[in-house]
Amino acid sequence: MSERTVGHVISVEGSRLTGVLIDWNHGIESDGCGAGGIEFGALVKLRTVVGNVYGVVTGLWVENPSSPTAATRMLRIDLLGEIGHSNVDPCGQFRRGICRYPRLGDDILAVTDDDLAAIYAKPQSPSVVVGTVSQSGHLHSHVATDALLGKHFAVLGTTGTGKSCAVALILRAVLDRHPNGHVVILDPHNEYSSAFGERAEHLNPTNLRLPFWMMNFEELVSTFVVADGPEREAEINILKQSVLEARRSFAGGDGDPGAITVDTPVPFRLSDVQRSLNNGMGRLNRAESSLPYLRLLTRLDSLTKDARYAFLLEGLLIKDTMADVLAQLLRIPVDGRPVTILDLSGVPGEVVDAVVSLICRMVFDFAVWSVEPQAVPVLLVCEEAHRYVPEDLREGFQLSRRGVARIAREGRKYGLSLCLVSQRPSELSATILSQCNTIFALRLLNDRDQEFVRRVVPEGAGGLLAALPALHNREAIAVGEGVSIPMRLMFNDLPGHNRPRSSSASFADAWEYDAMDRQFVDDTIDCWRRQSREDADLWPLNAGDDGWV
Repeated sequence: MSERTVGHVISVEGSRLTGVLIDWNHGIESDGCGAGGIEFGALVKLRTVVGNVYGVVTGLWVENPSSPTAATRMLRIDLLGEIGHSNVDPCGQFRRGICRYPRLGDDILAVTDDDLAAIYAKPQSPSVVVGTVSQSGHLHSHVATDALLGKHFAVLGTTGTGKSCAVALILRAVLDRHPNGHVVILDPHNEYSSAFGERAEHLNPTNLRLPFWMMNFEELVSTFVVADGPEREAEINILKQSVLEARRSFAGGDGDPGAITVDTPVPFRLSDVQRSLNNGMGRLNRAESSLPYLRLLTRLDSLTKDARYAFLLEGLLIKDTMADVLAQLLRIPVDGRPVTILDLSGVPGEVVDAVVSLICRMVFDFAVWSVEPQAVPVLLVCEEAHRYVPEDLREGFQLSRRGVARIAREGRKYGLSLCLVSQRPSELSATILSQCNTIFALRLLNDRDQEFVRRVVPEGAGGLLAALPALHNREAIAVGEGVSIPMRLMFNDLPGHNRPRSSSASFADAWEYDAMDRQFVDDTIDCWRRQSREDADLWPLNAGDDGWV
């Protein structure tokens, strides 16, 4: 396709240009979303002394629309990057940033197919294909693996637009290319159990063993102390002394007992804690002073007898299983299963915060203390991230928020990456989300969510994000270090058996027939009492219009 002038520059403001259109409708009939068409989201180029500068059309309007003779068609362009002349850049590769800016009066040119091919070319660094570019449906959307995983990323979008499928697609593409990865997925609704097949280790409260003694003191307090006010402080002080004694007692003569603190991840017995509490209570002279001890003893007794906490509170036989827990969680060795799916749907709500905090802290500390040459890069995926890292501190989850925030701030130094997935980005911590250097934004309808995403995108692509409410299912705007250029892309399709399942039932299917009998009620009560869904049939589940959820 030959180059064609479509306008000229009348204003230059930083990375934004304003131009006047002189040929605005050519090519739209033939390929409105491809090369040649001038519409919202289209790419254009401008020549400078060092090469070609490329930008995206982020606004179109008419000046003086009421006067046909004076009406002027205008466009706004956000500059993205450039390709240098052969004497400047012999490789002719697209690079971000602008070396020399266009000048007033410079021609604005429609991009050609060759331009698009150069801009969206496969990067020299390791990369994977996740979809096609909306500007030209035959060009692949490449994602640079190291830039994506090494600097955190987020997948955002309204419920039903395909977030979970997008996450599964990206991870499957990466693992197809790099099969010995280490991925941990925090799955609050058991969505991903079918997404990775035999390549995933599925953990839930029935087969997970997460010993309570691996918790630090804050996590133990969150689990065992339920009082408020002055009573809470009293219980915390009592529990601290009892846990410290129990840890040192179990360690015995191994090492220096003084080196063991209340946070040291060494085993201890709850029976030792209970014994310490009983001894402390026996030394009191006033009955009312024993109330904090009694509350702690009652809480410990209640939890140890509750089957829902069996994954956390081991039996009488306590041994050091820390290496086994970490090896299973982090998939070391991989053994053909690079993904660990942690189904949190069966974890009691009152300890979810402590459990997520424990997992985040274990993953982080393992990365910190790994011997440098043998360090194992790990990706932690937080589905429904707004639950664990809320912007509003009154929403709770203080422990998990600190754990995820620590990974977001410091994880990349130790080969620990983070993926945040959320349908309510405006409720996410802006500080933590801003650490994600690549963002895949699917359709967002809420004004607060749209504005929030515009504020935290890692580069000046705010104009392109204006299309967020108009995106199709499976379609996203990708910005950041993981992609060569901010782009509107259509994710590749996923086979039905590789898609995460939706958490919502299909009312249309379920209400069409009277298919359930009294046995269904009995089976449900049985699962309820056993706190297990293993033998339960799932409701018919719905998804987006094209099966994406």
